[in-house]
Amino acid sequence: MTDGAPASYEAAVERLEEIIDRLDSGQAGLRETLDLCREGRELVDYCAGELDAVGEGLKELNLDDLASRLDSSASAGP
Repeated sequence: MTDGAPASYEAAVERLEEIIDRLDSGQAGLRETLDLCREGRELVDYCAGELDAVGEGLKELNLDDLASRLDSSASAGP
């Protein structure tokens, strides 16, 4: 990606789709194919990082929710 990181996960996925379409067309030359593959790899890495970050955020939310429920149960008591 010569322009830096994409603006969002969705933008990265859209660009990946464009790259796949271009490669599937069979019209890309050797050098362009190499450049597109490199860009695609960077985009996949970016997307994987974004998904990992969201996954970690969801785990934290679930742990916080569980802790809140446990605190509520303990304070309600028998």
